[in-house]
Amino acid sequence: MPIYEYKCTKCNKQFEIKQKMDDAQLTECKACGGELKKLITNTSFVLKGGGWYVTDYPTENKTETPAKKAEPVKTE
Repeated sequence: MPIYEYKCTKCNKQFEIKQKMDDAQLTECKACGGELKKLITNTSFVLKGGGWYVTDYPTENKTETPAKKAEPVKTE
């Protein structure tokens, strides 16, 4: 079950609550009756290893130099 973070616009109280994804968003602070705003927080989820877009499709800003192509050998 996901954990959501809310902050009251009146008393600035901030708290976390476990809710189902289909539960209604909280709108009223239990402490003061003020309006609650759902916060967007960082996650600790990290994609590691190969096979992900970030590791397999590098950007042009990388400092690594591309490998030089071998020149064809001329035979007579």
